[in-house]
Amino acid sequence: MSLAGNRTLDILSKAEKGKYGILAQSCYDSTMALGLVRAAERAKSPAILQLFPITVKALGGEFLRFCLDVAHNASVPIAVHLDHATDEEALEISVGLAERGIPFDSIMVDASHADTDEENIAIAKPWIARCHAAGVATEVELGRLEGGEAGLRVVTGTVFTDPKKAEAFMKETGADILAPCVGNRHGSYHFLGLKPENEWDMDLLQTLGDQFKGRIPTCAHGTDELPDSLFEDMIRRGVSKINVNSWCRDPYAEALSKGLASKPFPDAQEEAIEVMAKNCERFFKLFNSAGRA
Repeated sequence: MSLAGNRTLDILSKAEKGKYGILAQSCYDSTMALGLVRAAERAKSPAILQLFPITVKALGGEFLRFCLDVAHNASVPIAVHLDHATDEEALEISVGLAERGIPFDSIMVDASHADTDEENIAIAKPWIARCHAAGVATEVELGRLEGGEAGLRVVTGTVFTDPKKAEAFMKETGADILAPCVGNRHGSYHFLGLKPENEWDMDLLQTLGDQFKGRIPTCAHGTDELPDSLFEDMIRRGVSKINVNSWCRDPYAEALSKGLASKPFPDAQEEAIEVMAKNCERFFKLFNSAGRA
């Protein structure tokens, strides 16, 4: 099946041309998804609704169908993406759903845990072929990010992306989106006493952005605790997809927890949705995507 008109790739292509970033927000339940969509519609911004494999394993195809419905029926372009499908079970579930008519717009086929680039390619390539046959775009990671989140394996040992290997890697895998390692990491920088602005190699990010400009979008992972200036800088250097997790998740979870202790369930949900929406709106403004849809 052709990827012409693929929602994720269309959103990212327009963002790169317009020099703005796309919020790819991780959602763990239906009210988080509704909060993201509400914010995107209010801000008139494109967005990506992102799920982790642990959520898909727990809630199944019906939850994915719900996310696709609320995203694709929104008044602004919103794609649905699966982040970090790293093991065979997660890949089989997600690709199998696509083959049965419930397709993500895009899936990250993440074999960055492999010992070599050649092994990474060998693992990812057949899954990517199945994704493309179902009309699903794919993201891959070249190099390796340290850390872990949301049920994913904890990875140690940073491996920076080598621009000299990147062209062949993307060609061999056949993937559509590149998630590079430029010193970014999953989880907390501050817990380890690190300043993220000292960890990110922005010159490497620029090199990769220039290398793949107009052909392959780049995606930023590991954005917890980043200063606003670093988000703005990565967009200037060509990043179009920006993964966000705890920035919006944690205020939402806190609001829902407090609300349920003192309010009727629907009132607590509505307050949490609005907290989620307001935090997403901050990123639409920061990424300069507000008003672009």
